[in-house]
Amino acid sequence: MTSLRAAALLLDMDGTLVDSHAVVERLWTEWSLSHGIDPARTLAIIHGRQGQESMAMLLPDRPHEVNLAENRALLDAETAQLDGVVAIDGAAQLMDDLAGLPHALVTSADLALATARMGAAGLRMPPLAITAEDVHASKPDPEGFLLAAARLGLAPADCIVVEDSPNGIAAGRAAGMRVIGVGPYAAAAEPTWAVASPASFRVAADGDGLVISFAD
Repeated sequence: MTSLRAAALLLDMDGTLVDSHAVVERLWTEWSLSHGIDPARTLAIIHGRQGQESMAMLLPDRPHEVNLAENRALLDAETAQLDGVVAIDGAAQLMDDLAGLPHALVTSADLALATARMGAAGLRMPPLAITAEDVHASKPDPEGFLLAAARLGLAPADCIVVEDSPNGIAAGRAAGMRVIGVGPYAAAAEPTWAVASPASFRVAADGDGLVISFAD
């Protein structure tokens, strides 16, 4: 086994712990078509990023208030549509491993959506969750990860991020943190380590922090 140590693990949600791929892509495809935008262009930028920021990139001349209102409607639809939302392989074990250890959820979803999706997937919500309401800038900005470290009372360099999307991996790296990239596309974003899923590693207590073990 290869082992590494950290003071805390900071976890993304969608694509990392929860598979919400189908509903996210369906709703954003509908939104794109209603605005005359190629859905492929939309789906290439939205993952890990707050909706209003994606809209601003796709429709740069629109007022910010319109983007906020349409993103609010999208979030409400995502919160209501939970069919097919399931835990990713190894996510339940990872959350069990982390019970009582320093960790946080850091997601671009708002608190209502994060709570709904974690619940639908049968996963425990961490005691600390940094959601869309807590930050001014979404991933790839590092604000969310830096805020999580600060609220845990830890130095950023002592935390490890677990992420799947290029935006999330870039945010973790910009925060000065090591990053475990999970899923089939993570390696291309150059995380510190790349694994297939949360099932690829285990977490245990290590003094005041934790140790993460990978199978060689």
